[in-house]
Amino acid sequence: MESKPIIATELLKGQGLGNQLFCYVTTRALAYAKGYDFSILNRELLDCMYFMDIDCGLDVTKDCFENVYHEKEDRIFLGNSAHDIEHGCYITGVDKKLLALDQTTLLYGNMQDESYFVKYKDEIKDWLRVKPEYDCMDHSKESLCIINIRGGEYTSNPELFLRRKYWLDAMRIMRQKRSDMKFMVVTDDLAAAKRILPEVQAYHFDLAGDYTAIKNAHYLILSNSTFAFFPAFTSETVQYIIAPKYWARHNVSDGYWASEQNIYSKLVYLDRKGKLFTARECREELDKYKETSPYYKRIGQKLDGVALATAKGKSRWLIYKDLFVRALRSMKRRLVK
Repeated sequence: MESKPIIATELLKGQGLGNQLFCYVTTRALAYAKGYDFSILNRELLDCMYFMDIDCGLDVTKDCFENVYHEKEDRIFLGNSAHDIEHGCYITGVDKKLLALDQTTLLYGNMQDESYFVKYKDEIKDWLRVKPEYDCMDHSKESLCIINIRGGEYTSNPELFLRRKYWLDAMRIMRQKRSDMKFMVVTDDLAAAKRILPEVQAYHFDLAGDYTAIKNAHYLILSNSTFAFFPAFTSETVQYIIAPKYWARHNVSDGYWASEQNIYSKLVYLDRKGKLFTARECREELDKYKETSPYYKRIGQKLDGVALATAKGKSRWLIYKDLFVRALRSMKRRLVK
């Protein structure tokens, strides 16, 4: 009997748990759609998910794969951050070639577009099912909104670390949903959460505690981080989820997304002015933006000459401006005390 084709991916060190889960789920969903086998290489990197029984498929080695495919990667180079000047801003949408795989293939990439996996939501709930002994419901209350603040390396990047206004605008909208709404922060960085949103109690449990607090919430305000996506996506309780418009470039974008893959049907997106957009509205707006944006006319082209000098100056200004605003807020808090 002829063996089935295998769709596989290799998890990478330093990739981040949220990114690894996207690679896992997308790889398994693509294989499931075709009736193929699947395999996760470097599966030991998922051992931290001790609170789930994660099936990593066939145990094969990298030399089993003659066909290796790297998901397409589109970047635009602009001056909104030091990173985007040097490395470009990742704006990639769906790569339709992934949906058409018809042979044994080892995949690499971001793999975060919902079209790769959204049809298999019920199956994903089973694939990522939390063991009963770890499935904490202590913070699953109808009048409680969980806020997931991403700190860590984000705090030193003004284009990434969400401003206080985003959280306050989102909280205002949640209070419109329920006048008795309370808030709790779940974060990987208590110091950063206290600095940006000191009036809300913040917690950092173990990995299972953070994950299930998000999964079992009734209302969620998300950061531009992949960690919270799958607990939110597989939630049986959540009623409303707010996320930052433009995702990883919420703070600086004039219409582009970093990346387009992070527009999800289940989320509503909040812009810098405090206005909400559905996923459909975001996609329609982005399609129009692409038609006129000079950035999309030079995808992959690095800046040079005057454009490069201007971009570096703009990037330095954004960094200094962010540091100044943080220092000013800190002074105000000390004066109040």
